[in-house]
This record gives sequence, structure tokens and C-alpha cells, in this order.
Amino acid sequence: MTKFDIVCGDITEIRVTALVNAANEGLRGGSGVDGAIHQAAGPELLRECEQLGGCPTGQARMTSGYRLFADYVIHTVGPVWRGGGEGEAALLGSCYANVLSLAAKSGIRALAFPAISTGVYGFPKDRATRIAIGMCRLLAAPDSPFDSLVFCLYDEESASLYKDCLAEVL
Repeated sequence: MTKFDIVCGDITEIRVTALVNAANEGLRGGSGVDGAIHQAAGPELLRECEQLGGCPTGQARMTSGYRLFADYVIHTVGPVWRGGGEGEAALLGSCYANVLSLAAKSGIRALAFPAISTGVYGFPKDRATRIAIGMCRLLAAPDSPFDSLVFCLYDEESASLYKDCLAEVL
């Protein structure tokens, strides 16, 4: 059975097989989690990302982890919040589904997720939390290939939302 953990801290310091990066479509690094992962991984990450040709919103791409504690980075592009009427929830759900699918196909058993789309992309934290927990719970069913899914949140408010949501569904 998959173990779910919630931690508040720096995702680049988590020791799992793969970190999930809340990336932009160009996979070129940016602010927030994306910038932190690129900075910690070193310039080799950007060079590999440039070879991938980008990543559409809701999809996922994988690279090496380079100088990170994680062996891999799975980049996913969350939707920009536009009020909720433009399919943002479905696109965010696709992020989690595609990350977990790519991880399972690659034999990855432990991942760490940030709160995708809740920073500069403006997705409401409570809605994003329910989508994240719901999709991971659904896709990490009893026959799941995953040992551990970690939600690494930057602030205590987000960590508290995740803890409350996880307590409701477990």
C-alpha cells in the first residue's frame, strides 16, 4: 500500500527517486519550485530540458536529477487559473495522472510533489489540494506500484490544507 506523507520545506532536499517540478511550458526554469529545482540541479538540467521541446499544460516529461538528491525530475505544467471555467480542474488532474503514469512506466516507486499551479499560476489552494490528494489517492490504489508519495509544501498553510484533506479520505 502506498504511504502518503506531507512535509513543509524545500522540495529540493527531499530524498525520493523523483521530484515533480511545477514547470512552465518551455521547461526553462522560472520562479518558485521550478526555479529552485533548476538552481539545485545545476545547468545540466536546463540543457536536457532544452532538448525536450517543451511540455504542454497537463502533460509530463522526465529528465535526470543531476545534482539533486532525486535521480529524476518529472516536469509537469499546471494550468493558469482563469476563474475555473476553462477546464483548469481537469488540466490539473491531468498533471497528476500523467506524472504518475510516467513514473509507473519508469519503475519509480517514490515521488515528491509540490502544490502544482498554486503559486504564480493562481489556482486556489483548497481546490488544488483536493485535486492533488484525490488523483493521487485514486491512482495509488491498493495495487499501486508506488511505495511513497510525498507532498512537499512551501508553507504551513498549504501543509495544513493537505493534512486535513488527506485525513478526510484515508
